[in-house]
Amino acid sequence: MKTCDLAIVGAGSVGLPAALAAARRGLSTLVLDACASPGQGDNKHAIGGVRATHSEPAKIQVCLRSMRIFSEWRERHGDDLGLRKGGYLFVAYRPQDQRMLRDLLVIQKAHGLNIDWAPPERVRELVPGISPAGLLGGTYSPDDLNLSPLRCAAAFHGAAVRAGADFHFRERVIGIDVADGRVQAVRTDKDTYATRNVLNAAGADAAAVGLMVGIELPVFPDMHEAGVTEPVQRLFDPLLVDMRPTPGSTNCYLHQNSENRIEFCLTPDPLIPGINRESSSAFLPMIARRMIDLMPCLATIRVRRTWRGCYPQTPDGGPIVGSAETPAGYHYAVGMCGQGVMLGPGIAEDIVGLITEGRPVTDPGLFDSFRLNRDFGKTEKLK
Repeated sequence: MKTCDLAIVGAGSVGLPAALAAARRGLSTLVLDACASPGQGDNKHAIGGVRATHSEPAKIQVCLRSMRIFSEWRERHGDDLGLRKGGYLFVAYRPQDQRMLRDLLVIQKAHGLNIDWAPPERVRELVPGISPAGLLGGTYSPDDLNLSPLRCAAAFHGAAVRAGADFHFRERVIGIDVADGRVQAVRTDKDTYATRNVLNAAGADAAAVGLMVGIELPVFPDMHEAGVTEPVQRLFDPLLVDMRPTPGSTNCYLHQNSENRIEFCLTPDPLIPGINRESSSAFLPMIARRMIDLMPCLATIRVRRTWRGCYPQTPDGGPIVGSAETPAGYHYAVGMCGQGVMLGPGIAEDIVGLITEGRPVTDPGLFDSFRLNRDFGKTEKLK
């Protein structure tokens, strides 16, 4: 039987950086994925925003670490990730959004985030075409990033292979063998691999991979759509988040990427459970109205395509990361809630720390907010 120290289920936003981190720590690492190449699950459906602008301190710390890894990547490895340091701008048109954003500044600054309140005139400088009617201001975090998820997937895969990780694509995990309270092997539709550690990084399939060892992971995929325009002149730098709810959506967000194309997305209201990745006819008219209301200058720009992917949601909007007591050797980094690209590199260091040393890199007191047995009743404000 073939053997490895760690078998990772999923070659996506978490599995790829975890494979790199594990291989660098000297673990013989095998990554298994049913898709044909890295990042072909829901990683490629992301629009590439990377922010540490969260309301949860652990996520702030993890994403600051991810941002450092992304920012240093080209110098260290030579890959162009399509990275731009444009920042994030959460704009407020409603008094309740203004109060919430201002209140969060205390937590965000206390945990090292470079962020401040931008009055309306500063918002208009950052986004010259934004609608001024009712604009109250916003929070601006200039160090936040945007990048290409596909380029990142290819880069992490290449680095992990060079570090010694082994990847088996077109190979679906169908079972995990447990004996004497410990993981013993992982079975696929092609082979069986002896291992004492399995990492569930299966994205939308995380709950099913949890049940293979009798663990219920509250990860429930829902469907989100996104799109991209033709390239146009540079109009704005920040990733812009409009927090106003409208019929059919709770918010919308957009940025202009390194190729000067505008990528856009919204959060459906109500959420649409499931894993149907076929685009709908309702999305583009809905978000086009929102975007033109927010930035009238976008009205004549042509959309090139739209797509749909899955957000592996948790009840409170936070990831679930840890190691099971039983069976020993079973680890999980799941429920990224559509933020896998930004969380992945930072979470990877935590989970490999848990596997090799029994503790995460993130402050353990903060890391407790990722535990499986936490109270899921508190919802993150900027999820």
